Amino acid sequence: MSENRRELEAGIHVELRQGSTYGDYLALPELLAAQRPVTREHDELLFIIQHQTSELWMKLMLHELDMAVTLVKADRLAESFKIFARVAHIQRMLFEQWAVLETMTPIDYLRFRDALGKASGFQSYQYRAIEFVLGNKDASTLGPHKHEPVIIAELTDRLHRPSLYDEFLRYLARHGHDIPETVTARDFSQPYQKSDAVLEAVRRIYQDSSSHWTAYDMCEKLVDTEERFQLWRFRHMTTVKRIIGFRPGTGGSSGVGFLKKALDLSFFPELWEVRTSLTP
Repeated sequence: MSENRRELEAGIHVELRQGSTYGDYLALPELLAAQRPVTREHDELLFIIQHQTSELWMKLMLHELDMAVTLVKADRLAESFKIFARVAHIQRMLFEQWAVLETMTPIDYLRFRDALGKASGFQSYQYRAIEFVLGNKDASTLGPHKHEPVIIAELTDRLHRPSLYDEFLRYLARHGHDIPETVTARDFSQPYQKSDAVLEAVRRIYQDSSSHWTAYDMCEKLVDTEERFQLWRFRHMTTVKRIIGFRPGTGGSSGVGFLKKALDLSFFPELWEVRTSLTP
């Protein structure tokens, strides 16, 4: 009877030098040493890995959204659609990760929660950057990063840049849609305010989508992105409620109540409202 094993093929590289391996390329020694629990509680490692992997996915999501903005600015709208397909899968990964954290019971978390001190997910600068690129501009959210010059500089720059939606509206203006200059040349550091003129331009795109297919398709991809983002927000809120109930957050917020308010924010208001005014 043959042994229950697989013979290595002769061509497989087993004589390797340092600096040329899988682990070297991925910086695995540094990556796997980055989990540094401060207690001896079993579930703290889960908590750390959950948030570190979320940050890695957010890094990729930000990388992709920045490319989408670049393509929209260059009038290469159709090319951005592949980016949105990838962003969709990244968002799905971020959403599904909450299921792993939900295996942690309230008591499991309370055993190490005090060790977090004032640390909170609200302080994630990558999350803030994603919100800025999607259009949720709020200068007051920069506060937690004042002690980090490099990060505050990057976020301040992003605060003043046009968001993805701003660039799309400028694209529409360049392509003959009636988007007013008060929208295309506004102060981009301020939250976007819904415009009746934009709503009417979007209504015309939706009402005759066959004549404006690329713009219409982009509108739907933006709606998809916001819907998934809102589902992620909701799952976050529900996970927090499941684990800590209505306790205040470690970062000083009211906790669930503060997270719930985010569900009322919209990145692309006209793209949602237009559905109310369409006719057959």
